[in-house]
Amino acid sequence: MKTYEFGYGDGHIRFEIDDADVIGELKGNATEPIADIRQALFDSLDHPIGGPALSAFAEKGDQLAIIVSDRSRSWMRQDLVVPHLIDYLHDVCGIRDEDMAIVIATGTHEGDDPDVLAELVTPEVMRRIEVVNHDCRSTDLTFIGTTSRGTRVSVHPLVASRKVIALGACTHHVMAGFGGGRKSILPGVASAEAIRQNHAHALHPVEPRSNPLIGNSVLKGNPIHEDMCEGAAFLRHVFAISLVMNTDMKLAHILSGDLTESWERACVLADEMYSVPIPCAADVVITSCGGFPKDMSLYQGSKVIDNLEPALKIGGTLILVAECRDGGGPAEYFDWLRPLKNGTLDQELRAGFTIPGYIFYLNCEQAGRYRIMMLSDLNAQDAGEMGIEVYKDMDELLANADIKGKKTLIVPNGSVVIPRVTE
Repeated sequence: MKTYEFGYGDGHIRFEIDDADVIGELKGNATEPIADIRQALFDSLDHPIGGPALSAFAEKGDQLAIIVSDRSRSWMRQDLVVPHLIDYLHDVCGIRDEDMAIVIATGTHEGDDPDVLAELVTPEVMRRIEVVNHDCRSTDLTFIGTTSRGTRVSVHPLVASRKVIALGACTHHVMAGFGGGRKSILPGVASAEAIRQNHAHALHPVEPRSNPLIGNSVLKGNPIHEDMCEGAAFLRHVFAISLVMNTDMKLAHILSGDLTESWERACVLADEMYSVPIPCAADVVITSCGGFPKDMSLYQGSKVIDNLEPALKIGGTLILVAECRDGGGPAEYFDWLRPLKNGTLDQELRAGFTIPGYIFYLNCEQAGRYRIMMLSDLNAQDAGEMGIEVYKDMDELLANADIKGKKTLIVPNGSVVIPRVTE
């Protein structure tokens, strides 16, 4: 027997399994974290990819909108970068504090409270710079263009009227291929209408299932990604900063410059760190999200399922350790249980597409492909309607899992591992 320890909320859980059944333990590829974040950021801003240095992009007298992700992305530790960015803009570029505004890219999420905003950008920056939550349903958003796929893009007025610095994290994303980059704009600071129109491409155009053209690390031909790029391109003055976290969730790379070119390079680095070859798919995968905030809800935590699907045989067992203190996440997540039970889920989602609705839809599809067992604070009855088994005790879960003698993969932090089956 071997003991494993996984992150769970703010703490950890320990469990034992027969190591004779374990065919591998996946942790991603080790990469040294940045030793001096301030110096690395300044070097990146002075020597960007595909565009001018930030000191040439932002000049004295300019007004800037700085896009920063909300608390659902707090794992990217923007608080370690934002103060240095503000110093650079003020001291090197000559931008006055009153000419800068930080816009929190909430997408369709609720805005964060002031205390959370202070954690995201640091209390010192909160005292110096105006910080505002984006509201995707606000009536004062500014229309900037319509994409070739018909997405009408409106964005926060500060973003539309100023030069923009887009700060985001590059990581794998089940719908857009990768997060960060153009996603800071659409969906980050876009209207609910634009977000709905863009994300609706997650559904197959004709059949009642997800679109096979989307997926983790899929960019070419991905209609969601391509539509996002078109929408973001309506903003002509954007300087991008991409953060790439290593598999220990420490900042490993900072890349700056052109919104597309610098971000694409960040995607390559993220893929190199997170992709792990495996000889074959397993019968069982035991994993966690790595703890809070990545396991704050099923909406957020199920991204681990997206990551690890390539490692699991159809019909296999996925054991996910995720606290889910916020339940499903968005209030509407479990509201989709009604159309699920009525057999109208696909029909109603197409009629009124929402992102939480699609994640619920996707999670139901996944529960149909695998046996999903969770150690979680989720409501067991609600999850059970989706086909997901919820347990409060890890020993009880393992006793019911029937994994003895089955090829098992251990993935302590599934949020930073993308298995690739090699021939």
